[in-house]
Amino acid sequence: MTDMGRKKLSQGLLDWIEARKRFRLSHAQVQMARELGMNPKKLGKLDNHRQEPWKAPLPQFIEHLYFKAFGKERPEIVTSIEERARAKEAKRAARKEARRRLRAQEAVPPAGAEASMDASNHDRK
Repeated sequence: MTDMGRKKLSQGLLDWIEARKRFRLSHAQVQMARELGMNPKKLGKLDNHRQEPWKAPLPQFIEHLYFKAFGKERPEIVTSIEERARAKEAKRAARKEARRRLRAQEAVPPAGAEASMDASNHDRK
């Protein structure tokens, strides 16, 4: 698919993609950081710049915090940001189509309803 046919990702998701590349994080580590509520723009502060020997490397730090918070090594289902965005867009399109179908059904009244309405209106005149 060409770039023109694709929906543009939100800036928040683009920030996470940039952080994944910049800090060499896996999809699982990005998902863990998102679930922990981390800000992708602030990850540079947490990263070990090799001048700070007391700091753990960022991927290990995220895994440590995730285990501490949730009691498990990694999320059960790992999805990339791009997959998540595609699933969200597909769900949105399905809801939009369902709404469109519902409105189309409401716009066309049943054939029997029209005749009964005409008869009830005729009696009132």
